[in-house]
Amino acid sequence: MTQDDQNQTTPQAEQTTQDRKKTVDADTGTEIDTDLPTAETDNLEEDLDAAGFPGMDEGMFAQVQEMMGKLARADELEKENAELKNRLGRLAADFESYRRRTQEDVDAAQGQGVAKAAEALMPVYDDLDRALSMGTGDPAKLIPGMQAVQNKVLLVFSGLGLEVTGREGEVFDPRWHEAIQVVPADEDDVIVQVYQLGFRMGDRSVRPARVVVGKKQ
Repeated sequence: MTQDDQNQTTPQAEQTTQDRKKTVDADTGTEIDTDLPTAETDNLEEDLDAAGFPGMDEGMFAQVQEMMGKLARADELEKENAELKNRLGRLAADFESYRRRTQEDVDAAQGQGVAKAAEALMPVYDDLDRALSMGTGDPAKLIPGMQAVQNKVLLVFSGLGLEVTGREGEVFDPRWHEAIQVVPADEDDVIVQVYQLGFRMGDRSVRPARVVVGKKQ
């Protein structure tokens, strides 16, 4: 083949090649070059090559991106977990401090209550001591002295909020009274004898009275 033949063939080959790269749009009738490089694909390949991942396709790159996203989320969760642990530690310390202060307040209140009760009973002890001293020289004076001590004890109990229950003539109430015996009487459910006085504080029974209850025959 001569040089002239080559020169004549080359334009034709180029024309044929260009024809193969073009298609006609059925709607507009315009020619579209189908062999043009896609900017996004070319840019992605260039980015992958620049990032040190030559030859990686789009699917593999998407998997890598997904993995990196999960790693970033794991790092965020780890930070959140550390923050929650710190908050939990602070809350535990605050609660322990609150519990300690509350226990100290309870202990102090109990101590004050015991001291108050002991202080109220001290005059009773003084009266009992005087009654015994007087009864040593004259036994007849012992009974009035003991009665005075008994009345003072009841007065102290009243000051502490205690009410006496279970006296003779009261109507039997199982909330405050314990019947240890039932005997014939003119009235039903009436206390006719007291073995041991009871005490109540508001709606709470401190000690039930042990009594004998009458029952009509």
